[in-house]
Amino acid sequence: MPSNKSVSDAPIVQFTNCRILRSHRLQREDLWVREGKILNPEKLFFDEKGSADIQLDCKDSIIAPGFIDVQINGGFGVDFSLATDDFKSGIDLVSQKILSHGVTSFCPTLVTSPPSVYHQVLPQISIRNGGAHGAGILGAHLEGPFISKEKKGAHPEHCLRTFEAGAFQDLLATYGSLDCVRIVTLAPEMKRSSEVIRELTKRGICVSLGHSVANLSQAEEAVQHGATFITHLFNAMLPFHHRDPGIVGLLTSDKIPAGRRVFYGMISDGIHTNPAALRIAHRAHPKGLVLVTDAIAGMGLAPGRHTLGQQVVEIDGLNTYIAGTKTLSGSVATMDTCVRHFQEATGCSVETALEAASLHPAQLLGIEHKKGTLNYDSDAGTAM
Repeated sequence: MPSNKSVSDAPIVQFTNCRILRSHRLQREDLWVREGKILNPEKLFFDEKGSADIQLDCKDSIIAPGFIDVQINGGFGVDFSLATDDFKSGIDLVSQKILSHGVTSFCPTLVTSPPSVYHQVLPQISIRNGGAHGAGILGAHLEGPFISKEKKGAHPEHCLRTFEAGAFQDLLATYGSLDCVRIVTLAPEMKRSSEVIRELTKRGICVSLGHSVANLSQAEEAVQHGATFITHLFNAMLPFHHRDPGIVGLLTSDKIPAGRRVFYGMISDGIHTNPAALRIAHRAHPKGLVLVTDAIAGMGLAPGRHTLGQQVVEIDGLNTYIAGTKTLSGSVATMDTCVRHFQEATGCSVETALEAASLHPAQLLGIEHKKGTLNYDSDAGTAM
């Protein structure tokens, strides 16, 4: 067969003997990749007269789109909420290490911090594509400091802030810059939050509701102004109540604008969310579920004391607590572990579990045309 070199000098890799996740089901097909893009084999054969340079026998493995973690605070000794001289090397380390757990894109997450930390750290976060060097960076997730004191969780109370007269300008002054920011978690019951949500949404930044005592009508109003995500559902929010289900009620609300989907993150580590709660959420709104790790610096390390921004945390098995308390403070579960636990806890199909960590976060961020699927011309970030 004639060579494809007239089109590109890059080698074409053909993955054989595999099941690939495409169109919501596992299909027994080969996968063709060149220069990080998934190829249409018909175009390759008939238009380019091309062929594979390398064939890899996958031995009946599943090939899925690479996982996308939109809430990860750090890992392997690196804390994204600490302003250090070697911050860039730390984020590179996490980027490289999470590849082995199937994560090919992520949003480094900063918990509530003093303005000085945001001003030092955010300029050091660069949006970039992934590859053999490590997972791609989609932009920062800023979880706080505009959150509820009553539902602060592991966030330091002395750093919490409200929207004053300047509202959006207050937010800009706190963060310093929004250039690399992809997600902001805030409490929608705060005064002037609606105008902040509108301004963030206008700039293409995803607004997430969390660490909040909002009732359902306040949550619905936030969605009507542009919010599209819920940060770690059930955790750090009012518990479900039958007369006012709070933020949880967004999963079945009839006041979501037409054509809009509300997504929600879940920490499926066996600690943060009871399997029954996972099942309830999934059955109520399966297409909105996004698996997140909420991993902290201690992920991948031995039990002991580690940090989460301004706080000291203790790891005891799979439990992580603010030192000296029983307040949960993030997770040490890897994404592949979360996917497996979710599948086992809900009894959902393998395809559904994989899409909760790939397609759904891509849809949340509006990047499903290039990530989160194995469609032709998509980025070939894959997990086996």
